[in-house]
Amino acid sequence: MSNEQPNGKNILEIVRHAVEVHGKTREELIPILQEINRQYGFIPSQGLEEVARLLQIPKSQVFSVATFYHMLNVKEMGRHIILFCESAPCHVVGGREVWRRLKQELKIDAGETTPDKKWSLVTVSCLGVCGVGPVIVIDEDMYGNVTPEMIPDILARYN
Repeated sequence: MSNEQPNGKNILEIVRHAVEVHGKTREELIPILQEINRQYGFIPSQGLEEVARLLQIPKSQVFSVATFYHMLNVKEMGRHIILFCESAPCHVVGGREVWRRLKQELKIDAGETTPDKKWSLVTVSCLGVCGVGPVIVIDEDMYGNVTPEMIPDILARYN
């Protein structure tokens, strides 16, 4: 199995660099995983194994942390990641209709990536901005008071 992605980045080199920068302590696990996720685009199984080996903690713990936080991904994601808030306040003010429109426009479901690798759709339990729901976040851009009619225009901003 190759350590390199099509973009030429080597996962083992990225992991070793992240551990070197942050240190080989259990307390640095999240910053290390964030660094790997940022550099590689996601954290493949081989990267999780290397982190566990270097920090001398069970791979199951590394996997648990990597799959708990929505900002970390253990599978390849699209260029743009859409976070959709599933909280009750967002649903009460029209979140369900926004969700349907997102799925209709992208033709994917939660946790999926479009075939062209442009979009990934991720649901989260709360984005912490209930006062402006329904809310979506694309990469680092937050959109509040979203209506289904706004979805095509919002998506068009990301070419």
